[in-house]
Amino acid sequence: MKKISVFLICAVLLSACSMPLAQFLGRPATSTPAPTFTNTPTDMPTFTPTVPTPTFTVTPTLVGQKKKTSTPNASPTQLIFTPLSVTSLPSTTPVVLVTQVKMPGFFSISVSDEVFYKGTECLPVSVKFTAQVADPEKVAFVLLFVRFKSKQTGVTSEWTDSILMQSISVGTFTHDLVPLEMKGRDYFENAWVQYQLVAQDSNSKELGRTDVFSERLTLLECVLTPVPTASVTPTVLVP
Repeated sequence: MKKISVFLICAVLLSACSMPLAQFLGRPATSTPAPTFTNTPTDMPTFTPTVPTPTFTVTPTLVGQKKKTSTPNASPTQLIFTPLSVTSLPSTTPVVLVTQVKMPGFFSISVSDEVFYKGTECLPVSVKFTAQVADPEKVAFVLLFVRFKSKQTGVTSEWTDSILMQSISVGTFTHDLVPLEMKGRDYFENAWVQYQLVAQDSNSKELGRTDVFSERLTLLECVLTPVPTASVTPTVLVP
């Protein structure tokens, strides 16, 4: 009977050890709330990539310098010379500016030659002037004036008396000038012949006058080159 009592007391004690205190005392159990964990997201760190700034090294190119080859111990004969590159400019043709002579009252004026000669041995011995007037219906006469100008000193002679040019068609006038018509021809050799033209109506009223044509025409001396003749030596027969 004692063994059974001891066994029961031990069983009660063991149960009491495994039970919570409140249950053992007969109190209702209080539930303990389970802890809650709040996962608050945080911003991810921002990574700013650092891009290195490129560094450019300028290597000057030497033009016209002597360079050695990669062969070690190069001799002077192995030096390479790079010549300077020269860009040739396009060739230009010089432009000769010719002073334009004003010709009020005239459409065109021309001469047959740039040179003529004194005498009759050298050709041509005359020069032909041709003029076209700007107003053919009104122009009745065209007068030609000429004089000499020295090529060496620039001295000029007197103007000739007016030379009446011939009308060959409506508005066109011509004249063949010979040295005998000019004053001072015996005092000028190889000189310029200056000329000027004047247009008039039927009442001799001036309708147009050109400027002086200064260095367009030349009168030259005729110098003949002697032609050597073969001399004949008679043959003497000795008996």
